[in-house]
Amino acid sequence: MKKILKVLIANRGEIALRIIRACKELEIKSVAIFSEVDIEGIWVRKADECYPMMGDPLDAYLDYERIISLAIKADCDAIHPGYGFLSENADFAQACEDKSIIFIGPKPEHIALFGDKMASKAAMKAIGVPVLEGTESPVVDKKEGVKIAEQIGFPVIIKAAFGGGGRGMRIVNSAEEFDEMFDSATNESIKYFGKKDVFIEKYIQGPRHIEVQIIADKYGNVLHLGDRDCSIQRRHQKVVEIAPSPRLNDSVRRELYRISKKAIFKLGYESVGTVEFLLDDKDNIYFMEMNTRVQVEHPVTEIISGIDIIQKMIKIADGEKLRFLQEEINFRGYAIEFRINAENPQLNFMPSAGKITNYITPGGPGVRIDSSAYTGYTIPSNYDSMVGKLIVWSLDWEGAVRKAKRALDEFHVEGIPTNIPLHREIVRDADFIAGNLTTSYLENKLELFHMNAADSLAQENEKIASITSLIEKIKGIKTR
Repeated sequence: MKKILKVLIANRGEIALRIIRACKELEIKSVAIFSEVDIEGIWVRKADECYPMMGDPLDAYLDYERIISLAIKADCDAIHPGYGFLSENADFAQACEDKSIIFIGPKPEHIALFGDKMASKAAMKAIGVPVLEGTESPVVDKKEGVKIAEQIGFPVIIKAAFGGGGRGMRIVNSAEEFDEMFDSATNESIKYFGKKDVFIEKYIQGPRHIEVQIIADKYGNVLHLGDRDCSIQRRHQKVVEIAPSPRLNDSVRRELYRISKKAIFKLGYESVGTVEFLLDDKDNIYFMEMNTRVQVEHPVTEIISGIDIIQKMIKIADGEKLRFLQEEINFRGYAIEFRINAENPQLNFMPSAGKITNYITPGGPGVRIDSSAYTGYTIPSNYDSMVGKLIVWSLDWEGAVRKAKRALDEFHVEGIPTNIPLHREIVRDADFIAGNLTTSYLENKLELFHMNAADSLAQENEKIASITSLIEKIKGIKTR
């Protein structure tokens, strides 16, 4: 018997809208919350019910005691955390459980385990998953840290033990720069995660970042939904994601799937999650981390697998068994996701909050837009700068690249600068077209991309001005 009849969405923006749509298709009522600066959010209008969270705009989506109280008052059976904010907060998941509210996600103990990067590495290593050489406990002393780094061998990377999203990470190439990088990583860890714990591990130069989407129910059934290549990054933040990886050896791919399913089964994990790996230039596999939530890039997996990941999260939380076997999942084609951010690549990617004066999105077969933006919407400065996601699909890689070129050329956001011009350069780059991608790909090409994007943007603005002038002339003739 279905227990989930009403879901509160503890999030905002495009992921809140995405969850609302999944709920509607499952005939489940949705409840949205919104901060003072999100009063014009489209997800607020699309939900069955909505409630304001007055006060600090950031606290609106982080105050879980207040959110749970509201869920109880609104007669909600469950809470979906989306991604970011409280999505990987074990205390929140436990508090939901304590109040008999279903948390749509993993068990609190699994969120806690994988939220601790050192503990999760130790757990994975114990069940035979390969990991990078590194410390197994927090490093608190810089002198001790330098000695450890020298034993491992430079370069190393200092990471926030309770971090994520590229925060609290610093690459160290020599002993001389260790102290500065250690302080920088520690300070950023305190700022974003409230903890100073950091650890050290071997840094691989230019690896590929490959992740495996898994899904597991409460009855020990574990499936994978394929892989994604997330190598195109800037400052450890993903920019473009591809499913499946366009250049991955089949035997390596099978091994990634085997390792991921085995680990998830042995740990008794349930819900959806993502096991993330680094692959060196010899295709050696190293576990990096696991995300115990829905990923920003989940649409590319949905498109190639035909499986609605958000709906599956809800159904698993409601106690439903997975109704299909691994061999019944048919992966088709290639999907690419481009994160469209309100930022200025020409000014070191400075966030660009402000009002969107014109918002024209692409369409046609194989094109999907996940966004809560619209003409007249103001991007607030309080949150992440992502405007939305453009996802394209085709039966083959070459077709997906061509579709991406066309769709990005159709995508126009006026009023604020975005990274769309950068994406247009990426999809026209020979290495991207060939699928030659590593985590240093964007760093190595960024200066050239900036130059080309600036020229292309100037030409586009000139074209728009010319068309606008022509339209005004025609209007003037008609009014005479």
